[in-house]
Amino acid sequence: MSDSLDSLLATADVADRRDEVVTGVREHAGRIARELALLQGGDYGSRDFDTDSGTWTVKYEGGALQYLRYDGGREEVYVVSAHSPPDPEALAEALRDYAAFVEAYNAYVESLEGVLDDVDTDFPAVASTESVAAERDRVLDRIRAVSGEMAGQLHRAEGTDYGTFSARVDGTRWELKRERDQVSYLRVGGEGGIYLLSQYGNPPATDVRELVGSVPAFVEAFNERVADLDAGLSRVEL
Repeated sequence: MSDSLDSLLATADVADRRDEVVTGVREHAGRIARELALLQGGDYGSRDFDTDSGTWTVKYEGGALQYLRYDGGREEVYVVSAHSPPDPEALAEALRDYAAFVEAYNAYVESLEGVLDDVDTDFPAVASTESVAAERDRVLDRIRAVSGEMAGQLHRAEGTDYGTFSARVDGTRWELKRERDQVSYLRVGGEGGIYLLSQYGNPPATDVRELVGSVPAFVEAFNERVADLDAGLSRVEL
């Protein structure tokens, strides 16, 4: 029995050689990954390269090689990966095709030489949105002024630091939220709706154009609310 135990062969030499080979491939294929990231204009991506014997896939992340995979038809071999190293026999089979993979990569790069030479970069002039934005802001300034008057009246009547007034205009909910006598926002459409007024910036001009015609109806609804309050108080007797 002891003779059988003594006859076991150690795998350390094979594993060390496998790791040495994988390290060399990682360094070399890592250069390909960096070049692909530079060429494709992003930190993340992958690309396949076909050879006569199979398909190689280079995947990179953050501009660095994430894995190099070889599919020779029988099984996929992760020559380089973040997980366990490949089986030595599978690695050896894949690396017999490695030179063809590099040739396929080089051929791909060479195929792109001059691809942008005849591209016309004399682009049309870009139209200015200055006048559109100015007109939008003019309309919003008027809406902001009217909404500010409403917020002031609400603060005076309700006497609270925070409050809202809402009404339905043509079936759509309009809501004015205030902090004391200042407008916090004017939102149309409830949660996820359009903020005509807010602290985060102005809405698109198209939204302003669509909604500005309904502002008078919202103001009228507010005035009706005030009139109802006034009428209710006028009936109180002391």
